[in-house]
Amino acid sequence: METWSVKNKVAMVTGGTSGMGLETCRALAKAGADLIIVGRNQQKCRKTIDDLRVETGNQKINYLIADLSEMESVRKMAKEFHTKYDKLQLLVNNAGGFFLKRELTTEGLEKTFALNHLGHFLLTNLLLDIIEKSTPVRIINVSSWEHFRARYDRENLQGEKDYAGWDAYNRSKLYNILFTYELARRLKDPKITVNTVHPGWVKTSIGKNNGILAKTVLPLMQLKAIPVDEGAKPCIYLCTSPDVAGVSGKYFDKMVCSPSSDESCNAENARDLWQISEKLCKLQPAMSPRRWQYAG
Repeated sequence: METWSVKNKVAMVTGGTSGMGLETCRALAKAGADLIIVGRNQQKCRKTIDDLRVETGNQKINYLIADLSEMESVRKMAKEFHTKYDKLQLLVNNAGGFFLKRELTTEGLEKTFALNHLGHFLLTNLLLDIIEKSTPVRIINVSSWEHFRARYDRENLQGEKDYAGWDAYNRSKLYNILFTYELARRLKDPKITVNTVHPGWVKTSIGKNNGILAKTVLPLMQLKAIPVDEGAKPCIYLCTSPDVAGVSGKYFDKMVCSPSSDESCNAENARDLWQISEKLCKLQPAMSPRRWQYAG
């Protein structure tokens, strides 16, 4: 079995200032990772790293600011990362949100699609040059069982034809898995693994930006939700366990490698989503022919 330890490895976690992201960061910090927390709010990021440094004794905890729903913000953060680091051995694409009403970002993208899928698609691709030089590497995309409720419709990727908050969220979780499988197919180095995980129905703050919904419906729905520390365990497992060394292109239901939906296993849809995402992110194949060309 391949030896794996996160100690002294450079690890990045998006959405790391609260919920499962924070619990994942806490575990990685305790394990000795050189940790980078990605968040939108500088004050909250600053407090998070100060608290974690005191709690864990790990002083190698820093942060980068990015709004994952804004592609220009993602580009700026990736550029800053390149100036500060020359390795990235663990990437956890965790940040996400739920929006009851259809909202557009300043760049004209539907917010659920932009935050839950496109920002992580762009970030991962912008960091691939460093990732490829940092092996062994693990990439983990946080998805959800809710993807089973979604269908792929290229004409309605951003709720253009019709929009309902839960449907948009479910579709974004399907996109997470399609992205995971397609990235796994494209990567040629067996020492770079990419997997996706359903952590369970977890009591987090997601959705609390939706006014009256947050005050009425969500508390009722979360009565049966598991605590955040329990919900973070599957992601921490994929980050730290030697048991999954060399495992790539898989969906984990909690800590069990499981079949995802038939819709999520459609390679044609995965390629289509990748190509559309490239265009929306203005990524050009000429940037790196080996990386952008589909490997088949």
